[in-house]
Amino acid sequence: MSIGIVLVVVAAVVVVGFAAGAAVDRRRRSRLRDRFGPEYERAVEATGSRRAAEQELDARERRLADLEIKPVPGEAREQYARRWMRIQEEFVDRPEAAVQEAGELVAALMRDRGYPDEGYEQRLRDLSVRHGRALEYYREALEVHAMSTHNAATTEQLRGAMMHYRTLFDDLLADGEPTGTRRS
Repeated sequence: MSIGIVLVVVAAVVVVGFAAGAAVDRRRRSRLRDRFGPEYERAVEATGSRRAAEQELDARERRLADLEIKPVPGEAREQYARRWMRIQEEFVDRPEAAVQEAGELVAALMRDRGYPDEGYEQRLRDLSVRHGRALEYYREALEVHAMSTHNAATTEQLRGAMMHYRTLFDDLLADGEPTGTRRS
């Protein structure tokens, strides 16, 4: 074989290798975007690069795989649903207290599912793997909840916080894949 043919073959192999690598990267990026929803872009913004964000999201998936996250058994699920209904009914007369109780109920549900309580940021990272689409609502609920402790939240904001807590609550309570849908 002549050197020219060898160079053409080597160049073709290199091009095919780059194309295959790019295809793998696109599939990985697409999978992470689907899995994490808005959390994907949040991670890109926080890390400053797609590659660093994707490494961070992969690390979150590996961490969650090591945790024992379990579904809520039928009886416990019904108890949680009844508790939520009571809290929702309480909102009419005591909105701040209802938002506080909703936050506590969501936290209890997280613990019962097996999510460790290792601080706010770690909790968000852990939740992002299975509940990325509901996480933005959870963040908003927590912000309003904090405002309500200083009597700085309006009734409409408190109502929104209840809806946002409910979105994550429903995702956590679901046995299969999270719903990720917003309740109105």
